[in-house]
Formats: sequence, structure tokens, C-alpha cells
Amino acid sequence: MKLKICGMKYPENITEIASLQPDYLGFIFHNESLRDFDNVIPALPEQIQKVGVFVDEKVEFIYNQMKKHNLSVIQLHGHESPEDCRLLQSTKAKIVKVFSIKDTFDFSVLAPYESVCDYFLFDTKGKLPGGNGYTFDWSVLENYPSTKPYFLSGGIGINQIENLNRFSESEASKYCYAIDVNSQFEMEPGLKDLEKLKEFKNNLSC
Repeated sequence: MKLKICGMKYPENITEIASLQPDYLGFIFHNESLRDFDNVIPALPEQIQKVGVFVDEKVEFIYNQMKKHNLSVIQLHGHESPEDCRLLQSTKAKIVKVFSIKDTFDFSVLAPYESVCDYFLFDTKGKLPGGNGYTFDWSVLENYPSTKPYFLSGGIGINQIENLNRFSESEASKYCYAIDVNSQFEMEPGLKDLEKLKEFKNNLSC
């Protein structure tokens, strides 16, 4: 599985975390977030894809941030419609549509998005659009009806390594494309702990 580290904020820390060579680094463009990114992304290794995370933003704003930061992936974390996703497909960026899960989930809501996004992302339903710091019941994904690859997110930290390795052997993980981590690896919002992330990456068997 790929690794995405989200909620990056500080240039020096971004460079430090990039040394771990994650597959994706995520930057949140949402002014209500403590991790809102309003800086310049430093030069990154070519293989690291830059993800822009947006919450109910206008398409024009997303276009502008894509161009400014050379983003290759757009993650939509709000109530964006299938039509919004379709419009953003014209940018040639990969589109990730986020859905939040608590104890149950109605997978029928995915159907209108099947043809207009490249990935789904499943996060924990909470007060905030993301970064709530706790996991949902991954067994819900045993009923995943799609073949579209998805990102697994929501409160994933060091203490989930064993569960993740076990999950990777289950039927529910068949289409799990990437693990997405954020708040459990922070010293403060947006400032990631290099040593914790290194330990996490080195101990994942999936």
C-alpha cells in the first residue's frame, strides 16, 4: 500500500518528512483548519505527489491553487457534487473524493462518483472535515461494493500498525490503495514527528 502524509504546513518540516519518501504529501487549503497551508511548497523529490485538500471550495479557487503549487492530486473533503468532480477532471489531476464513516455507511452514495473520480477516501466521521484523531470500524469496508481503489484514513497512528498489518490480509483491504496519516504524528497541528513516521513506515508490512 502507498503512504500519504497529510496536513503539512511548515517548509523545513516538509523537507524533513519528504526524506522518508512517502508516495504523497497533502496540503490543506481550508482557512478554518489549523493546518491551513499559506506558504510555498519547497522542492520535493519527483516521485512524491502533491495533494491539495479542499473543503467545499469554488472550482476557480482549486484551479488557482493547483497552478500555484503544481498539485497533481485534488482531494475533495466537503459536500462536492459529482458535477464538481467532473469539472475538475479537465485539469488532468487525479481526483480523490472523501466520505466519512462512523459505525455504518450507505455505500450507495458512491455510485454517482464512480465515473468522475480516481479514488475514494474513507475517513472517520467527526466534528471536523478531517484530523479528528480517531479511527472508524474498518470491518465496515467488508461490504465495499466497488473496485475503485481507496485511501484509508482517520486517526491512524503508531498503535494501529498491528491492526493495519492484519487488515492488509483481509478481504476488506482488497482495494485499499493507500494509508493516509495526519494528526497522530504531530507535535502540533501541521508539524510532523519524523521519528514516529519513520517507525511507522518501517514497521508496516502492507
